[in-house]
Amino acid sequence: MTSTEPTLSTQQVPGDRRRWFALAIVMAAAFMDLVDVTIVNIAIPSIQRDADASLSQIQWITAGYALAFAAGLITGGRLGDIHGRRRLFLVGIGGFTLASALCGFAANPEMLVASRLLQGGMAAMMVPQVLSIVHATFPAHERGKVFGLFGAVVGLGAVSGPLLGALLTEWNLFGLEWRPIFLINLPVGVVAFLLGRRYITESRAPKALKLDLVGVALVTLGLLMLLYPLTRGRELHWPLWGHLCMAGALVVFAALVAYERRKAARDGSPLIELSLFKVKSFAAGIAVQTVFGVALGIFFLVWTLYMQFGLGWSPLRAGLTGVPFSLAVSTAAGMSVQKLVPRFGRKVLQAGALVMATGVLLYIWEAHRYGLAIASWQMALPLVVMGAGMGLIVAPLTDAVLSEVPREHAGSASGLINTVQQMGNALGLGLVSVVFFGVIGDRLTRAQVGPAFVHAFQHALWWVAAVLGVIFLLMSALPKRPAQHVEGAADDEVPATERDPELVG
Repeated sequence: MTSTEPTLSTQQVPGDRRRWFALAIVMAAAFMDLVDVTIVNIAIPSIQRDADASLSQIQWITAGYALAFAAGLITGGRLGDIHGRRRLFLVGIGGFTLASALCGFAANPEMLVASRLLQGGMAAMMVPQVLSIVHATFPAHERGKVFGLFGAVVGLGAVSGPLLGALLTEWNLFGLEWRPIFLINLPVGVVAFLLGRRYITESRAPKALKLDLVGVALVTLGLLMLLYPLTRGRELHWPLWGHLCMAGALVVFAALVAYERRKAARDGSPLIELSLFKVKSFAAGIAVQTVFGVALGIFFLVWTLYMQFGLGWSPLRAGLTGVPFSLAVSTAAGMSVQKLVPRFGRKVLQAGALVMATGVLLYIWEAHRYGLAIASWQMALPLVVMGAGMGLIVAPLTDAVLSEVPREHAGSASGLINTVQQMGNALGLGLVSVVFFGVIGDRLTRAQVGPAFVHAFQHALWWVAAVLGVIFLLMSALPKRPAQHVEGAADDEVPATERDPELVG
């Protein structure tokens, strides 16, 4: 999994207006993916009630998407390099639209989980092509403006997802309950597919490497063996096979390492470039990305369950409550990259971990003090503090992790960063059954539900705070002064797998 470059012979000339249509199309696709990640959480209680989904199925509706997305990201990027980014983008957005329809018309929770897995897999085909298409379409002197627009779209997606999900669920259009949160993708996807066929120029990597399907299979199998027992274990009273399955996952990951080492020696095209882990800052950064994904996976799901099940709030009220958090993330992210990191370096990321942990502790205190009577405005302070801390981390973290990575492995490294973050997110969602549902009793009266969810929320936040403490310690291995060299390494270079819009901005 080494860095490759797009074919520049297909690049459109600066005066060609078609490239701006192409930009609008791939931005719409990236926006659709970002919204779809965040829009589902706010509708989870409505899905649970309407579809009569179990707690483990609720977790898989979110974790399944993250798992399929993570498992397919690197392969999706590699397929685009080999067969053409335009072609894979169209396959991805067509499949994503179809999967969205299947989600919207799901007849039962099992169908919804399966459709979400398909949706995540199709997103893994679509998303890696977005930045590659931008690089292959725009000349170097225009990319600054383009990435500025892209960052704005990403920020808008992060803010609008929960609100859009809340509104669509609250309105209950045509009596469809939660289903419009998926069906809204259909007109956007169909239009983007049709326009994409006309306006996006094809590009390929001149020396694309082979697929490592065995590596993908081992990664997916290992994660399934770890996550499935975690999500089902509590409901099944932690059977022996579950413990054996989780232990077996470690064996599968060991086999993955051995296979990747042999494949690198044989043909130089492994899924994971193991030599990268000899770089101390990269190894620590991968750990930070993974653990940070775990923290976010836990927090966002239990936060939604706490507000809607525990406090009995409507989806709209819950969605509006999260607006200060989103705004704080966007504001702090912009400041960290432009002003703080160039001056203070690694200390900004460490401060972000401490600030976010402070917000979590403040939230625990307020949830305990006000109990079921807590108001949205009382949550604003901890959410703003948490959002500010998260913003200080997410924007500069990728550059910090890549600072000491050899330039020829930049694509491999950034693809791996994006993948492990999604894997961490899936693992965090799986752990919700332990740190949140494990604290809630199996048989609760109506009067006991609220206090039980409030208590479980506080318990889960202690775990999040502990994880942020671990992140702070791991960050000490990052370079003191991260060098932002990957994206601007050369005018027409693009790492083959540095294509996850969720990390752009």
